[in-house]
Amino acid sequence: MNLPPKVTERAFERLSQINAGKEAAPLRVAVLGGGCSGFQYDIRMDVPEADDLVLEQNGQRVVVDPVSLPYLAGAVIDFTDELIGAKFVIENPNASSSCGCGTSFSI
Repeated sequence: MNLPPKVTERAFERLSQINAGKEAAPLRVAVLGGGCSGFQYDIRMDVPEADDLVLEQNGQRVVVDPVSLPYLAGAVIDFTDELIGAKFVIENPNASSSCGCGTSFSI
């Protein structure tokens, strides 16, 4: 059985900041075909679907659709704030390679 993805405390904290003062919208993490390495991550605020995996902490939710789930098995969803910018990042043990942009990978 594949392990579900994990969401770091830092990612949930950033999501809480994004949702501050309004109804908490979940962060969707999905895998789509395309990108320069074959697959690409789609990370956006979205409405949850009935069959999504929901990862929740302190009222904040991250959702993953069932098609993307096998590609994200054991992955870690984090948030990074560096000189080049702040963004949600995914450390994916299933990716055999990724491109320099960090949003495209191959399996």
